[in-house]
Amino acid sequence: MLSQRLREKIDRLLSREKGTIYKDPGGRINICLVYPDTYHIGMSNLGFQGIYTLLNRRADVVCERAFLPDDEEMSEYIRTGTEMVSLESKRPLNRFDIIAFSVSFENDYPNIPLILRLSRIPFLRKVRREGVYPLLIMGGICAFFNPEPLSEVFDICFIGEGEEMLEEFLDLYKVSKDREGLFREAMKIEGLYLPEFYEITYDNKGVHRRALSGAPEVIKRRRVKDINNPAFRASIITPDAEFSDMCLVEVMRGCPWSCRFCVTGFVYKPVRKKALTHIIEDIRSLPEAKRYGLIGPSLTDYPDIKDVLNLEGVEFSITSLRAGKKSAEIIGLLRGVKSVSIAPEAGTERLRKVINKRITEDDILESSSLLLSEGIENLRLYFMIGLPTERDEDIDGIVDLVRKIRESNTGGNIILTISTFVPKPFTPFQWHPMEAIETVKERLKTIKKGLKNLRGVKVFHDVPKYAYMQGLFARGDRRIGMVLEGMLYTRDWKRASLEKGIDVEDYLFRQRERDEEFPWDFIDNGITKEQLWKEYMEAMTLSS
Repeated sequence: MLSQRLREKIDRLLSREKGTIYKDPGGRINICLVYPDTYHIGMSNLGFQGIYTLLNRRADVVCERAFLPDDEEMSEYIRTGTEMVSLESKRPLNRFDIIAFSVSFENDYPNIPLILRLSRIPFLRKVRREGVYPLLIMGGICAFFNPEPLSEVFDICFIGEGEEMLEEFLDLYKVSKDREGLFREAMKIEGLYLPEFYEITYDNKGVHRRALSGAPEVIKRRRVKDINNPAFRASIITPDAEFSDMCLVEVMRGCPWSCRFCVTGFVYKPVRKKALTHIIEDIRSLPEAKRYGLIGPSLTDYPDIKDVLNLEGVEFSITSLRAGKKSAEIIGLLRGVKSVSIAPEAGTERLRKVINKRITEDDILESSSLLLSEGIENLRLYFMIGLPTERDEDIDGIVDLVRKIRESNTGGNIILTISTFVPKPFTPFQWHPMEAIETVKERLKTIKKGLKNLRGVKVFHDVPKYAYMQGLFARGDRRIGMVLEGMLYTRDWKRASLEKGIDVEDYLFRQRERDEEFPWDFIDNGITKEQLWKEYMEAMTLSS
């Protein structure tokens, strides 16, 4: 039975929401949509909100939500021995027909076995029995590029944009008499990957797979041709999300720039842009919102961005701009915006060419100066360290660049956010090793020391050990599932890896060979391995 404290916490969250959907579960497919991070983070994810809206538009479906409990809730669940419940009906997750995880970040992987344990659902797919436990499915961008570390957990992985496949899958689910029949027919739906129907072996050439029972050898990523679908949009606003009281509005999907480190620029191809009329429709659908957050990886490339920003009576939040002339043209339209981000990524022209970040130092300086002149309180600059071919002079270049920005305008704060490079599948750098952690730490010290006494400049960075955990999960194979299982008992991923016999050094710091077979090679993401290798070789020739 749910404790009074947990009940009150859920009721308090729900009472502050606008747009929550409640349905009678009787006679419908009951789905619990789970985000493997806290409510505060998950409710700021447009993909999660879009799937919630889409599913609840079906008369034959009731979709509710669940999130990783925060520290206070976690303690209460453990203290009372209570099964984890959904928000809307406060039902235990194991009472639903389907549990659908939306997975966007590798560092959320350890939260998945934790949520399942709180829900009294076995972590491993092979020990869950039909009729006793719900069907577990996985979507989100992590499923696009490498679901293998989670393949021993999920029954079905959606490779591609979920709104393109969910309707087809649910129509099949309705008419299937049992899971055997469901799985047999689901294999025929393009984009659905059923891990149990593949035999995996390993050798010094990489990962090898053999399809069983007529399963397809290759899974082709599904994509939505038209992102103007009004069914896929945010429906809930809340002050308790990371973007407080904000309605998230998708403007475009995919990025035209294809930086060599960025998986988004490759797996979301081709770029699709929402029509201005549909953006206005999305905005008008939730008039209670105080602000509207425009979502897209390169908003300055949206052709009607000026028209959107000029809409009367609407306050917009733009998370980031691309440095350059287009950004300079729209800076004056950012009414009341206090914080804007741009992402130089690297401190020198040479390294920006290596990563295919097609902006110059002049672009960065001009955009930064204009933003600060417009009264922006916080100019956020995103950089990466540990990038392929990075040298000491590239780190000095970050310090020099920030100093030049500060000298050009003394107003506002300049906030650096520094992350550690992680090579991702389906990018040209998927062959490249990560930099040694000792080097990363030294370079962070160099940046902080170089900017220590500069007025109004702050430096924040990720915790390097978590970047390496991300690297292990990003390029991992099925054996990494054992590490996640081990992390139920120790949150230390290195210790869990050691206990399960996983050689972390091999996964993180080894240069891959051109012909190595990767765990994700069975996915067709619309770009060939040969094309990616050509890009990688081109990057390496720019290292001098």
